[in-house]
Amino acid sequence: MKPGEAPASVKDVEAKAKARMEKVLSDLQQEMAGIRTGRASISLLDGIRVDYYGVPTPLNQVATLHVPEPSLITVQPWDVSQIGAIEKAIRASDLGLNPSNDGKIIRVPIPPLTEERRKQLVKHLHGVTEEHRVAVRNIRRDANESIKKLVKDKLISEDDERRALEAIQKLTDEYIQKVDQASKVKEKEILEIR
Repeated sequence: MKPGEAPASVKDVEAKAKARMEKVLSDLQQEMAGIRTGRASISLLDGIRVDYYGVPTPLNQVATLHVPEPSLITVQPWDVSQIGAIEKAIRASDLGLNPSNDGKIIRVPIPPLTEERRKQLVKHLHGVTEEHRVAVRNIRRDANESIKKLVKDKLISEDDERRALEAIQKLTDEYIQKVDQASKVKEKEILEIR
């Protein structure tokens, strides 16, 4: 089914809505992986782009990343001449990290989070979570409009419409709950003091 194309059935509408909601959930999980907790994780550096010969390139495509200990990430560039650009990109990110290099490898110590920083991260997490809740609700709205169009085009009965709208609402509630649950788990990680 192409965008703008009329849905053929209620099942099509539900399947499309579910697939889009699943995508919202995986996007949330990817975005949450970049929110810092007190523990080192290479996913923390996922959003960092390095100016690699004039092309913004994901960090993991120009270097090997390791977590040798819970409070340290090491970044080993494949091209040692890029060590300065990589260090600059990490420093310029909004993660508040202070990398250092020895000419061959960049060490990124992960400082323990202050209480204030934890609160900022939780606030940011709540904002991200709300954006994803809104996205799920927008998918519900689109699906409901598609169902109403099926009724208007006399492809389904009003009883079918009622059942379909209930099914879409149930799906929406399920995904909102999944979004909230993922957010709660991440919030607990952020607030946990190691």
